[in-house]
Amino acid sequence: MAATMKKTAVEDVNVTFEDQQKINKFARNNNRLLELREEIELKKKQLQNLEDASADIMMFEDDATLVPYQIGEVFINHSQDETQDMLEAAKQSLQDEIQALQFRVEAIQHVLSDLKVQLYAKFGNNINLEADDN
Repeated sequence: MAATMKKTAVEDVNVTFEDQQKINKFARNNNRLLELREEIELKKKQLQNLEDASADIMMFEDDATLVPYQIGEVFINHSQDETQDMLEAAKQSLQDEIQALQFRVEAIQHVLSDLKVQLYAKFGNNINLEADDN
């Protein structure tokens, strides 16, 4: 069996239109997966910034201190409680976005794994579908 595997690895394999479509679909989904992962990391950093801001506001000793909160390009002063509420809403929104992105990542990973099985079954070692770790 090992000799058969070696022999097929050396053979030229014809790439049909359908095979090329699968390869292209794999490439598109793989790129989208990378983009989504980057977006998730960015949103996690934004979430951490909101959590840090919330913790900093809790350390204020004077409850009457107004806290500037950025809305668009403008800072508006709010009470600490209002600011905490706004931060909590923003954190919840980010958490929901992260969760939605993670569901999309899982769906794409499922598609990629199905395509890998199909493509490796046809092309064996003649195709590399693994990510480079550079």
